[in-house]
Amino acid sequence: MRCAVIDDYQRVAVSIADWASLATVISVDLFHDHLESEDELVSRLFPYEILVVMRERTPLPKSLLERLPTLRLIVTTGMRNASIDIAAANQLGIVVCGTSGHSEPPAELTWALILALSRHIIEEVSSVRNNGRWQTSLGVDLYGKRLGLIGLGKIGSRVARVGAAFGMEIVAWSPHLTGARASEAGARLMDSLEALLKASDIVTIHLALGEGTHGLLGRHELNQMQPSALLINTSRAAIVDQQALIEALHLGAIAGAGLDVFDYEPLPEDDPIRTTPNLVATPHLGYVTERNYSTFFEQVIEDIAAFATSTPIREL
Repeated sequence: MRCAVIDDYQRVAVSIADWASLATVISVDLFHDHLESEDELVSRLFPYEILVVMRERTPLPKSLLERLPTLRLIVTTGMRNASIDIAAANQLGIVVCGTSGHSEPPAELTWALILALSRHIIEEVSSVRNNGRWQTSLGVDLYGKRLGLIGLGKIGSRVARVGAAFGMEIVAWSPHLTGARASEAGARLMDSLEALLKASDIVTIHLALGEGTHGLLGRHELNQMQPSALLINTSRAAIVDQQALIEALHLGAIAGAGLDVFDYEPLPEDDPIRTTPNLVATPHLGYVTERNYSTFFEQVIEDIAAFATSTPIREL
């Protein structure tokens, strides 16, 4: 069988795991660029029985899957990929499998963004390296500030523990969060999203994307935040109205934002996010670490090997 690994941006998909174990089962082709056009994707992927994708880089809607009659197996990193039309894949007889991953990397990146914003790291590094200037800003203390978590699952709980270590007060809210669960994570449950937004110095999002969370933070919600507050999103772009956030930053309605997820990825060269003030943007690095990639691709190989023996595992 022929296997295509797409969007291998770092060119590490083959070197980071033992693909040789599949040498008698598949031949592998790697693609390091990103294609937007469905016609281009069909032209590239038409010959392949197996497709390995990194969430959520290239969408696989029904319209594309219907044009890939040879495709028999899709393997995605992670056990959730909103970019794949799994129902359509099932209808077309395409098996979809996933992998596990680790919750530490996105929690770590969340704090990288918080620290970059609160201590003006990007600007100060640029001043030292490029402008010959010295100490151009005044940092914001985290100690004594209130950290508001929207979502308190595995990632949110890790972020909360670090916030507590910095001496921050931790508050949390999500649609189904209970006071007991919040207390277990060292947080105080807020009565509503609006209450959390009004009370928090830093707001960070750790929710899954679904009908109830799509567009959860729009203009009204952003206007509830303090003008000195920071907003961090390493979860899913569609949880926040991106245009409303851009407007809020231009107007100074909030002090800054850190984003790792975007409506369109890779971010177009002319996207206004690139020139929005007081915004630190990273290119969806939350899960991009050596340990995560090792787990991803080791389990990709396991998924393919199991499928080859007609015993698929980790089906979605």
